[in-house]
Amino acid sequence: MNTRRNFLQKGLLSLSAVALTNISFANAKSTFKELKAKKEPGFDLGIAGYSFLHFDIDKSLAMMKRMDVHYLCIKDFHLPYKSTASEIADFHKKLAQSNVVGYAVGPIYTRSRAEIDDAFDYAKRVGVNMVVGIPNHEDLEYVSSKVKEHNIRFAIHLHGPEDKLYSNATIVHDSIKQLDERVGICFDMGHDTRDGQDAVKDLEKYHKRIFDIHFKDVTSPTKDGTTCELGRGVIDIPLFIKTLHKVKYTGKCSLEFEKDMKDPLAGLAESVGYYRGVLDTQS
Repeated sequence: MNTRRNFLQKGLLSLSAVALTNISFANAKSTFKELKAKKEPGFDLGIAGYSFLHFDIDKSLAMMKRMDVHYLCIKDFHLPYKSTASEIADFHKKLAQSNVVGYAVGPIYTRSRAEIDDAFDYAKRVGVNMVVGIPNHEDLEYVSSKVKEHNIRFAIHLHGPEDKLYSNATIVHDSIKQLDERVGICFDMGHDTRDGQDAVKDLEKYHKRIFDIHFKDVTSPTKDGTTCELGRGVIDIPLFIKTLHKVKYTGKCSLEFEKDMKDPLAGLAESVGYYRGVLDTQS
């Protein structure tokens, strides 16, 4: 029987191997292209920048290096909206030195059309092809026009029962289904579950419009549910991962860990190990 302990043991063995070997990081000539050629089977695992709210980019990258994770959704507290071209170039250089790629920006609250313009301008200057954002309903047509103008995707983030705009995936999907197909969903599976939804079924139903996943588990399928390590909560993570394969998901799965945010490494590393253990049993 595949148990949580089995998954963790298999995943943590791979993390231990990373810690004990010099292959991936000690060789300064090792390129990110080479790392990608060696990457594990499965999906591109990343970190949602919000997980590192209390840490500067150097400390954040050091944690990512220890976990052997290579994708980051960029938050503005690491790269401010008003950053110059030189500051953006230096930021990407720092990421590259840690074999990390910034693949999107956000989440960004866009409460007006001017703020939507700023978000697309920011993404364009940063050099990413996706904004994770939260626009007002009345501005959705405008968002659709901007994705056409810039060919930059816009993934609307849902925030659970507290969110009066987008509490679950169904609400987001129903709001955007008639818009340009480059307007989609940042599927926060934890908040979707906290709103009383089935994250696995919603992944199956809406996968064509899911561009990004905030990968997490939660303690309860209610408003009182909180983020916990993968496999410790109520979401069937192995089934969720199996469904990702089934629907041929091609985006990132970025861990957003809101538990112990001033000391997130242990929980993030456990979640990475569990994820890799699940992948190992399903391969």
